[in-house]
Amino acid sequence: MFPFVWEWVWDAGHYMFFGGMWYVLIILSVGLNWCIYKALKDTKEGKGGGHGDH
Repeated sequence: MFPFVWEWVWDAGHYMFFGGMWYVLIILSVGLNWCIYKALKDTKEGKGGGHGDH
């Protein structure tokens, strides 16, 4: 069921599920943003050459 359905009841199970879901989504988004930031920073500084850079 969805929160906008009238039969929805906020009990401990729902709090734990949604808390865990948001925790995982936040961790993934922080990690993804960190990788994008590092890639842009390294590209700007000229680090991390292409495939021919061995």
